[in-house]
Amino acid sequence: MKQRIRVTAICKKDDEILLLKRAGGRVEGLVNNFELPTGKIIFGEQPEEAMARVLYENLGIQVTSLQLSDVVTFTDLGNSSEQGNLFIVFDAKLEDASVNITTDRYSSYKWVKNSDTSAVTLSEESLMVLQITATKTGTLATKIVTVGEEAKQVLPASDFATIYTDGGSRGNPGPSGLGYYIIGPDGKELKRGGEFLGFSTSRLAEYYGLKEGLEQAIELGLRRVHFKSDSLMMVNQMNGVYKVKNPDLMQIHGDVLKLLSNLDAYSFTHVPRELNSEADAEVNKVIDANMKRANIEF
Repeated sequence: MKQRIRVTAICKKDDEILLLKRAGGRVEGLVNNFELPTGKIIFGEQPEEAMARVLYENLGIQVTSLQLSDVVTFTDLGNSSEQGNLFIVFDAKLEDASVNITTDRYSSYKWVKNSDTSAVTLSEESLMVLQITATKTGTLATKIVTVGEEAKQVLPASDFATIYTDGGSRGNPGPSGLGYYIIGPDGKELKRGGEFLGFSTSRLAEYYGLKEGLEQAIELGLRRVHFKSDSLMMVNQMNGVYKVKNPDLMQIHGDVLKLLSNLDAYSFTHVPRELNSEADAEVNKVIDANMKRANIEF
């Protein structure tokens, strides 16, 4: 698998970040997407030197300081070659907030509140960088969707149950399972469980885990639910950030959307894998049990 290495900057002004509008090209089938200032490292450059050069060459920006924020890696599963990405992320302090686009790579720029990046169409890479770094720092915003009359009310967080969901596949595709872990508004465990799915893919198993967790919520009479998953792809699709383009996911995605109408309010949040250990344990339990029965070893 090939891996791209890029430097990218989160340029901040108060509670806003700088996004640049691409003048051309296609990302996820869309033109004119916004992205963080991003560029390649030229041979012989240090990452911070490359970042300073990219900002100056493209935007005429002089930075007062660059601080390493994170190193983010992820795989573009939508690419048939499963392109690997490594982004070296910097926090950039600017001498002033004025931007002068000096290249035909970008057509315009926009300062956007960090909590409202959904107001623009972001490139997949920049969206992943923002989501992952925000998750690590605990600044990831959670959009609460309200249904019917509940939309007119401010809903206290204490009214929400939390459902952790997961899905996994040994071999991808291979023997697969789902898991869920439900906590009531008082923080006490309500229910947990898993189910063997047979031969499937991990992304489909993630959706089956979400569907099962949602069905369990309805059965328990829960009306306001925070759903948490370590599948960033699924969370972004449920939040409307990504479109569902995979034919194998369209049916179950539609089923989940219909089931959500049974709730008064809900949200979807991505969490690191280590914070989803209870649901993950249920997945592995059912896969192990069924593989043992079938005398399958992986």
